[in-house]
Amino acid sequence: MDDILKVAMPKGRIYKQAAKLFRDAGLPISEDFEDSRRLIIPVPAARMEFILAKPVDVPTYVEYGVADIGVVGKDVLLEDHRNVYELLDLGIARCRMSVIGLPDWKPVLNPRVATKYPNVASQYFREQGQQVEVIKLNGSIELAPLIGLADRIVDMVETGQTLYENGLVEQEEIFQITSRLIANRVSYRMKNEAIQHLCDQLQKVIPELKFV
Repeated sequence: MDDILKVAMPKGRIYKQAAKLFRDAGLPISEDFEDSRRLIIPVPAARMEFILAKPVDVPTYVEYGVADIGVVGKDVLLEDHRNVYELLDLGIARCRMSVIGLPDWKPVLNPRVATKYPNVASQYFREQGQQVEVIKLNGSIELAPLIGLADRIVDMVETGQTLYENGLVEQEEIFQITSRLIANRVSYRMKNEAIQHLCDQLQKVIPELKFV
């Protein structure tokens, strides 16, 4: 099993896009996996094993070596600062991190900002020279300005439909997000040939437009 490349993959929409990218790169990944409830999926023909996890947990699995490589959004990497190598911008799961609020929002002294990304939000407002109180939430961030919990929110935006339906607007874009291929530092040395081969195959099919 030591020569098997263990890949931590996020469940949900990123997995579907990543799996398609891997298939486009010539890896024999069955489309049936997308509907499976299994959490560990061996792919012997590719000498790989996929570990399906929550997106925020992927870098942890990779950092601690239970997975050799992983696919994770840039938002998670910037929030958690895990000790991993970032190998490739895969160019998938495109969205953006933005400051969001009600259309009639007016600046106030020491505003409250709700977010799932407290480190990202704190750093952004600090760089803007703004002092804010950051409130960490785990879900339904859009509720915060609607019920008066926070003045604004920092969250990911893909199409903007959820914001529109809740009467919210994007006020400032913080950064663009795509999914990245990351590697455990030890695995990158010990399994370099397999990891580099995968990187080479993926680079041939990655969408051309990338974000920094």
